[in-house]
Amino acid sequence: MPTAKYDMMVWEKLLSAKRWGSEEKYNSDPAEARSEFQRDYDRLIFSSPFRRLQNKTQVFPLPGSVFVHNRLTHSLEVASVGRSLGRIFYNKLKSNESGVDDRLPLISEIGNIVAAACLAHDLGNPAFGHSGEAAISHYFTDDAGQDFKDKVTEAQWADLTHFEGNANAFRILTHPYAGKGYGSFALTYSTLAAIAKYPCESLAGHNKSKIYTKKYGFFQSEQSGFQKIAEDLGMNKAGDSPLIYKRHPLVYLVEAADDICYNIIDLEDAHRLKILSYHEVERLLLKLCNDPKMPGRLEEIEDDDAKISLLRAKSISILISQCSELFYNEQEAILSGEFNHSLIDRIEEPYRSVMKEIEQISIKKIYNYSSVVQIEVAGYKVMGGLLEEFIPAYLNNQSHYSKKLVELIPKQFITSKTDEYSKIQTVLDFVSGMTDLYAVELFRKIKGISFPSIA
Repeated sequence: MPTAKYDMMVWEKLLSAKRWGSEEKYNSDPAEARSEFQRDYDRLIFSSPFRRLQNKTQVFPLPGSVFVHNRLTHSLEVASVGRSLGRIFYNKLKSNESGVDDRLPLISEIGNIVAAACLAHDLGNPAFGHSGEAAISHYFTDDAGQDFKDKVTEAQWADLTHFEGNANAFRILTHPYAGKGYGSFALTYSTLAAIAKYPCESLAGHNKSKIYTKKYGFFQSEQSGFQKIAEDLGMNKAGDSPLIYKRHPLVYLVEAADDICYNIIDLEDAHRLKILSYHEVERLLLKLCNDPKMPGRLEEIEDDDAKISLLRAKSISILISQCSELFYNEQEAILSGEFNHSLIDRIEEPYRSVMKEIEQISIKKIYNYSSVVQIEVAGYKVMGGLLEEFIPAYLNNQSHYSKKLVELIPKQFITSKTDEYSKIQTVLDFVSGMTDLYAVELFRKIKGISFPSIA
């Protein structure tokens, strides 16, 4: 881990209503800017990539007879929690620092910025959850995709062999897809930066000697765009080769909202699916609630689902309070780029230990449950099968069969660039944007397992 100190990032620059792709229309008047972050939220809500999250796996296979969370409902809940985290931070700031609204006219919008970023945080995830990401990477590391290694740069190869939904989300929101216009989402710089949980390129994201050892935030194709945003907002740079930035402070709130929701909501879904008993879930959430009156309140309720809903609501409230308090207290370290932890990993005891226990139980009993594993295996077969058909067809496009396959790729994804990396990205844009059901249906049709109808 680097030990160098960084200059303090400042809210005055970090909060910007400048829009990607529409910079010439930027109005720096705070009175005008205050509505811009709500527009980010609205644009995402009404977008096609956001609607498609309705049929993308969160944890459990879709659809099912018992309704559980999908990527869309998860994102809406994360946005709700994120808005609360941002609003509570602003309220603390306002009550403890007189004149903060005059000094930082956009500080009151933090809740809206975080909520919009939360809506978008999973836009880049392919079908079949994280197994979809792994399946795409597997095609290049252990399958026919290995043939393309010598046709791309080392950095581009790292993008392909470690396909990352976080980087894909940034691409979806900033890439000028054919016929869609440049910067069609045109989100504000602050919202885009708040999505970048791992603000580094792929060569850094999977190098254990660097700051971010798990994932990365932008592909090579979007690297210059991310640099433009980061420099405009005054984000601290931690390395040039590979390129690494310190997080935008609001990333911590987006990450906390996500951590709070999936840890608690996965327990609720597991109970509805009878993977975990009521008493198993109650034992964990009662610890989080830390409320001596809660057992009595639960005794007044007969329905187990309703009891868990109460426990879930109280638990989320406690975690929001803990994370917002920590974010406020650690402002200096966060703005200096020295806070290298998630908020949820630094909350007070006993809450921190309970969250660790929930994580361990979730891995053991939920994420390794038979139907969850089955969807992961299916994801490998379906995503890998689609790539092995479409990538060679699009890159070569010589045979009659290849030409017919390419006709199935929507025009918006087709690139005018001729290099192999850009062409491969065309197919990845198409395949990664598919819903679970569409991916399965298309796989079955092109493999001859089922026959398409004319309708």
